[in-house]
Amino acid sequence: MSLWRVAVPVPLRRSFVYEIPAALGVPLRGARALVPFGRRRLTGYLLGAAEAGEADGLAVRPALALLDETPALPEDLVDLLTAAADYYLHPLGEVLRAALPPGIDPKSARDDFKARIGRPQETVATALPGAAERVAEIARRAPKRAAVLERIAAHGTVRAADLRGVADGLTAHLKRLAADGLVALSARDRPPDPFVGAAVERDLPPVLTGDQAKAVAAISLRLEERRYGGFLLQGVTGSGKTEVYLRVIERALDRGLGALVLVPEITLTPQLVRRYRARFGEGLAVWHSGLTDRERFDQWRLLRSGEVRVAIGVRSAVFAPVHDLAVIVVDEEHDGSFKQERGFPYHARDLALLRAARANAVAILGSATPSLEAHDNARSGKLTRLVLAHRATSLPLPRVEVVDLRYHRAGPGGQRVVSGPLHAALHETLARGEQAILFLNRRGFAPSLTCAACGQVRRCDDCAVSLTLHKRPAGLVCHYCGARHPPPDRCPACGGAELKPVGVGTEKAEEILHALFPDARVARLDRDVASGRGAEEVLDKLRTGEIDVLVGTQMVTKGHDFPRVTLVGVLLADVGLHMPDFRAAERTFQLLTQVAGRAGRSELGGRALIQTYSPDHPAIVAARTHDFEGFAALELKSRAELGYPPFGRLLALRLSGPDGGRVESAARELCRALGDARRRSGTRGAAIDILGPAPAPIAMVQGRHRWRVLLRGKRRDELRRLVLGASDVVESPPNGVRIRIDVDPVSML
Repeated sequence: MSLWRVAVPVPLRRSFVYEIPAALGVPLRGARALVPFGRRRLTGYLLGAAEAGEADGLAVRPALALLDETPALPEDLVDLLTAAADYYLHPLGEVLRAALPPGIDPKSARDDFKARIGRPQETVATALPGAAERVAEIARRAPKRAAVLERIAAHGTVRAADLRGVADGLTAHLKRLAADGLVALSARDRPPDPFVGAAVERDLPPVLTGDQAKAVAAISLRLEERRYGGFLLQGVTGSGKTEVYLRVIERALDRGLGALVLVPEITLTPQLVRRYRARFGEGLAVWHSGLTDRERFDQWRLLRSGEVRVAIGVRSAVFAPVHDLAVIVVDEEHDGSFKQERGFPYHARDLALLRAARANAVAILGSATPSLEAHDNARSGKLTRLVLAHRATSLPLPRVEVVDLRYHRAGPGGQRVVSGPLHAALHETLARGEQAILFLNRRGFAPSLTCAACGQVRRCDDCAVSLTLHKRPAGLVCHYCGARHPPPDRCPACGGAELKPVGVGTEKAEEILHALFPDARVARLDRDVASGRGAEEVLDKLRTGEIDVLVGTQMVTKGHDFPRVTLVGVLLADVGLHMPDFRAAERTFQLLTQVAGRAGRSELGGRALIQTYSPDHPAIVAARTHDFEGFAALELKSRAELGYPPFGRLLALRLSGPDGGRVESAARELCRALGDARRRSGTRGAAIDILGPAPAPIAMVQGRHRWRVLLRGKRRDELRRLVLGASDVVESPPNGVRIRIDVDPVSML
């Protein structure tokens, strides 16, 4: 019998002591154990043997089972996650659980997870002789089943997973087609790469430019010394940052070491997987939320066993159990999606730097438009700045033109969303047989539905936002809680008959483009259309020339390379520019620069048109001239005056609950407790500003009222110490009220 400290995934910032009976086996740090917790059975994580006296006076309960012969969490990850839990003031058990694939934890001691998961299987459908000839006949009585058969017949053999978007009720259609003798269904082991498809030809590494060669040499020197090195790789769009990553990773693999690549969007993952497979073969693991639980477990298992040494994924991949980790890449490091906004509120970029430092690895933060925090860290010497000043192809950056919507009020057909200059540019582009990307960061048909009689806007019952009108399928949708309502025939407020869509979303923009350019092949890409593999299908059609104009949200702005895209249009640059967020200008500049960089990636050249009502805004002016340094200097001056990052540190305390009065009262009590703690801390604590309490800019989400207290100071450790000084209030809110600590918040909404 032994006593062990165990972290349990509950919202308490402490560990618990459990007895590990000898009959269960040998406990190991980082292994999982099934433990009783109150009336529940939970999966806990073994932290180490309890110290003498740690369990004195406690009723120690025995663990029910040990779940791992090999610890699920390697020691280095346990150390990293323990430090992260302390830094972010988050319960350690929840942090440890976040590092493991979903679904891995059993519900009881009798649940044999290994047997249940096994090696993942997938269904494959193969067309039998005569199948293609039957498509037209079946279409007359079962058009959806015919569509499935047509897809299978066209490809010969198809993974069932690749048929998901063809028709609802896919399993029933496949069984009926098999019963009719038209297809054969079989099962096979799912390949390690969830994005497996046609074989990828191995590529020949290109000759490096001078800037690329210098960057590879500087990073490789630190890699060969096996010392930590943090690098900011700042390169204009198309400058070949990915090639630098590949060369450094190649050197790590040659030495038997591992690598981790983080990207901001699922839509970038398939493209990168192909590129990395072309260079390194099949030894890759893919890690992101678009995979099924079984797929993510399989990828995790390959990494944990050491069978695969390179992981590519989105922010949660920062926890991937890569053996002998020597290189961590954070591509598009400025992207806000690297911050987890729900649950454990970590920033993957910051944890990547911490993990690299602990592993004596190199960390490469890459961006054409670095975050001002990374820019400041490079300026102060915390990161080594490496610059790729020119495109790898020696082609110029696209010419950027600003269209002032105050004067260009409507284009042909009276459409305000496509101004005269943009319409002319699209017409010229299509006449040359080239392609265009149009960017609008609003989903749906219209952002709101307004009564023409009384002016009332249809709002979500559970969130303090307007409902977005969608046409396909028709409905009013809340983009915060997902609630969907049928469009009303009359205004619920006054009974007026006319409800008018106000504003433009990507769905309406697509409709307008079809009307203006009826011969063009127009497509849309946003989260309503597709994500993951589905998004990659749309992007593949753009690459192969099956799409002339692609309109979409920021899914179309990042990292994609389309040689025949010569025109990029930003339909409304003002979306997000005037949000109540001190980072609004920075995000706008980054988005505009990134989307403009999709144009001119070949000898065909390129141009970008930015439509805006604010042509003189510094973010718009800097984006027009690709002037990152000028924008950064101006924005940093403003941040310094206000004490915002990188010159000051922030910590947000977010309160929510179903009773607005109780949440407000709790917020005011929290402020009083923080004020008392600040006074007790003396003069240093007085340098901390307590801003609030105030309702959050979006005051209610999913039926929960939201208030916020913001702490601002010079040092993170002082902010965290102040919160700990008020821990009695922070950790014991009134019934129904939740208080969430967000260290280094990114979203101000």
